[in-house]
Amino acid sequence: MSAGLAALLDDVAVLARAAAASVDDVGVAAAKAGAKAAGVVIDDTAVTPQYVRGLAAERELPIVKRIAVGSLRNKFLIILPVILVLSQFVPWLLTPLLMIGGAYLCYEGTEKVWAKLAHHDAHGAGEQAQPDEKTLVAGAIRTDLILSAEIMVISLNEVADEPFLSRLVILAVVALFMTVLVYGVVGLIVKMDDLGLSLAERTGTGIATFGRGLVKAMPKVLTGLTVIGTAAMLWVGGHILLVGADELGLHALYAAVHHLEEAAHDATGALGGVIGWLVNTVASAIAGLIVGAVVVFVLSVTLHRRKKPAVQRTPRSSG
Repeated sequence: MSAGLAALLDDVAVLARAAAASVDDVGVAAAKAGAKAAGVVIDDTAVTPQYVRGLAAERELPIVKRIAVGSLRNKFLIILPVILVLSQFVPWLLTPLLMIGGAYLCYEGTEKVWAKLAHHDAHGAGEQAQPDEKTLVAGAIRTDLILSAEIMVISLNEVADEPFLSRLVILAVVALFMTVLVYGVVGLIVKMDDLGLSLAERTGTGIATFGRGLVKAMPKVLTGLTVIGTAAMLWVGGHILLVGADELGLHALYAAVHHLEEAAHDATGALGGVIGWLVNTVASAIAGLIVGAVVVFVLSVTLHRRKKPAVQRTPRSSG
């Protein structure tokens, strides 16, 4: 009996070590996959705070929470099942679907630019004291769907050689970690002004001064994040379209941007990496703006025609 028990304990120890190694492998793979998607995570973090601008302070965190819950639903109920099934059976569909999402990001970013240039934000500002919360949350979750899909597809590419179950576990870890990271940071950003007010009421002169400075700085920070978020939509959307077109065999545009990036890298010495990245980013944003402008124009024309009232005919007199 003792020999059998010792053998059983040995087997349990071997299984425990194997399980621990498997957990370590999943953790390492998830960290590697998540790191590749870091750029989109930054974009997601910059985009989201604009959805709570102008809201009452007590509504900010509840709305961020609702968007975060929607983001988890996006990842676990829509994106993760879809990309796993597609990657298993029809992997060639991933790129076209991602490009459709990229075009939507370009459209949304361009629409915000146009609204700002045309001063559409000013119309009706006094008629509506608070933005429609349901509309804000729905818009944020739609945008999150595209950005989350980009994060998950990038992560999937890093673990494409893993078995199906390993891919599932790794991507689930990435989805959960990225959501907590993004919306945790967003929650901190939107409550910074409240923290500043709390510090401003402290008796310590230095702390109170810092608190007042934080309160004064936050509107500018949020305005800056709105600009960054809009630019991020154009950049990420344009980049998705350029890379997707290249993968589908249309190499000219992506090759041109890549050549510009390499030329900037070679011409700027120690700053080559940063300058090259900036060139690629600006070129992607310009491409996104052009595509977005086309989509905005097409939608405005079609919607205008659809909403145009029918011409009423004047009845003829019987005489």
